Amino acid sequence: MSRRGRPRTSVTAEVEAEVVRRTLEEEPPRGTHWSTRLMAEAAGLHHSQVARIWRAHGLKPHLTRTFKLSTDPKFVEKLRDVVGLYVDPPERAVVFAFDEKSQIQALDRTQPGLPWKKGRCGTMTHDYKRHGTTTLFAALDVATGEVIHKCMPRHRHREFLRFMAEVEKRVDPELDLHVILDNYSTHKHGRVEAWLEKHPRVKFHFIPTSSSWLNLVERFFSELTQRQLKRLAVNSVKQLTDTITAYIDDRNRDPAPFKWTAAAEEILAKVSRANATLATLQ
Repeated sequence: MSRRGRPRTSVTAEVEAEVVRRTLEEEPPRGTHWSTRLMAEAAGLHHSQVARIWRAHGLKPHLTRTFKLSTDPKFVEKLRDVVGLYVDPPERAVVFAFDEKSQIQALDRTQPGLPWKKGRCGTMTHDYKRHGTTTLFAALDVATGEVIHKCMPRHRHREFLRFMAEVEKRVDPELDLHVILDNYSTHKHGRVEAWLEKHPRVKFHFIPTSSSWLNLVERFFSELTQRQLKRLAVNSVKQLTDTITAYIDDRNRDPAPFKWTAAAEEILAKVSRANATLATLQ
């Protein structure tokens, strides 16, 4: 039986190598990255042949990932300190990973979404109505996975101190508190430092700048966003905060900790490779 369409032509090793080279080293005449059809036009191939070559070599020109390397002069010191708290916490102490998830919007969709069913995913309108915002203060107990939390309308050192005082009161007075947090100016306010002097059992450990990935509470925020907030439709800030509170309270009934697995030396080796690569591009 005869086949329809253009006869399939084989791709020589030389042509394949040239496609790989152009993909990695050149930009197309139109646009910022190659597509299979643009490369096929330039190389005299069919787009399906280009796709097979890219799959074989693991090339994905259409994808990008964001990154940022910390320039904190104390990066190594802070990294070892925080990772040490995760993998070898001090005795008679509780380790908390803390952060604020600010400006959580109370959004309501302009029309009801269609429910999902076999062959069709759920839907929701692209536009929405805003009903205000809230800020979630969260302290994740690294050992147990339990989250101490509070929603507040503003995000200042006053609210931060109010929350930290509540956390401190909820911990056994015989235990120290080690708090992992970022370098937001609120956390270093003069009144915060004065409060720390009056509560010596509370110790702050700052992650390096541009290193939010080092804070385990960010993993909890990601879970909260994906499982609860992303598709949520509410008509008031109170409804939003009630929903967040109900989700976390339910989670705290059977908490599960996030386990840190990357050793400090592995992270430093990866950062070193990234810096070496960047140096070749400057």
